[in-house]
Amino acid sequence: MSGNIHTSVLLKESIDLLEPSAGKVFVDATLGLGGHSDALLKGAGNIRLIGIDQDLAAIEYAKKRLAEYGSQVTIVHANFSSIGSVVRSEGVEKVDGILADLGVSSLQFDSEERGFSFRFDAPLDMRMDPDSGDMTAAELLETLSETEIANIIYLFGEERSSRRIARRIVEAREKGEPVKTTGELVKLVERSVRRSPKDKIHPATRTFQALRIAVNHEIEILEQFIIDSIELLNNGGRLAVIAFHSLEDRVIKQTFQKLSGKCFCPPRIPQCVCGAEKKVAILTKKPVTPSAEEIENNPRSRSAKLRAIEKLGQ
Repeated sequence: MSGNIHTSVLLKESIDLLEPSAGKVFVDATLGLGGHSDALLKGAGNIRLIGIDQDLAAIEYAKKRLAEYGSQVTIVHANFSSIGSVVRSEGVEKVDGILADLGVSSLQFDSEERGFSFRFDAPLDMRMDPDSGDMTAAELLETLSETEIANIIYLFGEERSSRRIARRIVEAREKGEPVKTTGELVKLVERSVRRSPKDKIHPATRTFQALRIAVNHEIEILEQFIIDSIELLNNGGRLAVIAFHSLEDRVIKQTFQKLSGKCFCPPRIPQCVCGAEKKVAILTKKPVTPSAEEIENNPRSRSAKLRAIEKLGQ
């Protein structure tokens, strides 16, 4: 396993915002390798923690890591979008804190078989739950139109060369050579992206990110997850979310603002129709970002942004 397999991003900052104390119930909605959960459990005695993850390999690792806490911990194989049904199935009606870290875990990123990373030549899968039955990244590229592929790469990857990349993907498909591996996709992207000396990231980074987000429906489920989380919180309970992509962060920011009562309706509309209602207080006026020291120790943390809210009494 990689040297930074244990590294949880913005660990102290997120735990401080959640304020763990004895007797409280917390949900780690993206359990991963259990780093944030471990810190929560260490932060206060006798708390209950429900961990949710869609990756069985990560769950097995987290179970061993958190075994010392015994019955304090319950781990459920599910997507974080199912947080409401998961928590209630455990006989819990309300919780005191919820954490979601939306990044890819090191276990996934460093896997040579899962297709998340362009560092290894592997089948182009990218599903966080390989047993889900959902389409793989390769299957998406075989079935979507050129315009749909370009839109995904541009919207979710903010890649300016998205049209050229999509065109080459479809041209390969039409020749009977569909893109099936990470190595094939990397070569195709490298031929499509014009690099500048200022570029610090690999030319395939944005395309791989975009496909991962599309395969796992990461943006579509995010707003509803936040709304469902607020319903689950006790008054005074807190939700903290860590994002690694500007589009994710925008959804989080705007959903938090709407839940804090900010209206997004056009100014000429006489009555609010966007559903803004003051249910929460925003705890982070600006997102919390990693320190220079954390980025140096864990370069994958560089794009992380942490935002948090507290549920108000009704």
